[in-house]
Order: sequence, then structure tokens, then C-alpha cells
Amino acid sequence: MNYAPDSTGPAVRMGTVEVDGLNIFFREAGTPGKPKLVLLHGFPASSHQYRNLIPALSGSFHILAMDYPGFGNSDMPDPAKYPYTFDKASEVVENFLKKKGFTRFGLFVQDYGGPVGFRILSRNPDWLEWLIIQNTNAYEVGFTAAWDGFRNSLWKHRSPETEKPLRGFLELDAIRSIYLHGHKKPELISPDNWNMDIRFMERAGARDIQLEFFYDYRTNVPLYPKWQEFLRSHKPKTVIFWGQEDIFFTREGGEAYLKDLPDAEMHRLDSGHFAVEDCLDQIVRSIITFHQENVAPAG
Repeated sequence: MNYAPDSTGPAVRMGTVEVDGLNIFFREAGTPGKPKLVLLHGFPASSHQYRNLIPALSGSFHILAMDYPGFGNSDMPDPAKYPYTFDKASEVVENFLKKKGFTRFGLFVQDYGGPVGFRILSRNPDWLEWLIIQNTNAYEVGFTAAWDGFRNSLWKHRSPETEKPLRGFLELDAIRSIYLHGHKKPELISPDNWNMDIRFMERAGARDIQLEFFYDYRTNVPLYPKWQEFLRSHKPKTVIFWGQEDIFFTREGGEAYLKDLPDAEMHRLDSGHFAVEDCLDQIVRSIITFHQENVAPAG
């Protein structure tokens, strides 16, 4: 395990852990002994998307966020030899958490973090102490029209022709638009986001890796009923933050969680896919308050 100091803030430590032969990059903050909180990132990002959230919560939690294989600063094995699937990503993250001693925690899932996290919880339901959902889909009604090219073409017949239009999501203008779409205060969103993401995307083979995940996303949809049943049967204490103008996920997709989690606390945000960027203060206050009022007393 290797650590590097974070010059931007003393609360955050960064390093790598070898997991299944890969170096997995992570950001960690807070004091061991405080309630554990795991943050799982989305597309097209990495743990960098939580660079502001982590120090803001570090006084209340022991926080851990990692980059999946092929993302951010984690190793990126050759996609011709390595299976870039949500099953595999969840296995790597699960083994990473075991190595870090995180086997009972609150879980924050955003976008790809949902398919990764729900797989882990399906195998280890006792790991979950409480749940934070932020714009990640688990319902058919949650797909916006942005998914049409995936659902109607790529998932039904993968070919260079069906892949070609989706490669547009992997270019700078599209990545920038994912961060800005639906966000009313673009001045709060750092261009470091898309500039970092495109830097990683321009590595040899990186776009092919993302296309593997685009195609494998189809495997999530048949699991939605299983994940919904998990929520209904386990009834985790849950707080939901939903950017109402997400480019990928509909408002109805956020509301659908309330059918299975009627006691969840819902925050409908005037924001988009990356609500932590422009609603940071509200999210931080709500997470801390929710934990103090709903989770800590039971613990």
C-alpha cells in the first residue's frame, strides 16, 4: 500500500492498493473509528468527482473512494485481455474494500456506482449500514432519450456501425456537456473535471474500455427487479439526492425509488448529473444531519 500526501488539503490521503494483480487508486479521509462511508463514482469520471465532498465530510466520517480498473489513476489492462464488465468491476471493488477493512459502511452510489454497488450488496447485504443514492438508475422508467442509441442499437446488435455514434460520448465536447447539462450555475463547476477525464480518455485503448462498459450496461437492466427487491426487503435507511435535469436519468427514475423505499428522504435538486458540483453545501449538510438523526441513534 502506497500513500502520497494531498497538497490541496490535509484531510485527504491518496494511494494505491494491489487488488487481483492491479493497482487500485484511492482517496481516503477522516479518522478510523468514525462511521465508515464508501463513495462509488460514475461515468465518465473517477474518484476525482468527490474531491470536494471528501474533505467536507471528513470531520464526520472515515471516507474511502476508489477508481475502478480502467478509470482515473487505477491500472488499465488491455481490453483485449481483461473483461471490462460491471461484474468484474464489482468484484475488484469488493476485494479492495476487504483489504481496506471496510465491511460495514454507508454507501454513496452515483451513476456507474449503482450497478457496482448493488452487485456488492447482493453478495454482502450485511455490509450495508445506510445508503445514499445520487442519480443512479435501477428502474426502466429512469432512462432518458440519451440512451436510445444504446438500448435500440448497440445492445441489440453490437458492431462498428452501432458503436460509432456512441463514441461521440467519449469526446471533449460531450464530456463537458455531461458536467454542464441541467446545472444552473456552471461557474461552480470546475473545468478540471472534463479536462482530467479527457486526458484519461486519450490513453491508448481507453475509449475501447468505455465502449465495453457501454455494451455491458445492458446486463444491469435484468437485475433491476433483484435490486428493487433488495431495497424492499432490507429497507436500508436511505437519503436520495436527485439532480432533476440529468442528461441520462429521468426525474421519474428518482421518484421510482420511493415505491420500494417509502421512508427514504428525498432531495430534488435543481441540478444535473453531477449534483455534488453545484449543490455541495446542501448535500453535505443533509448527509451529516441524516446520519445524526437516523443512523447514529440506531448504531
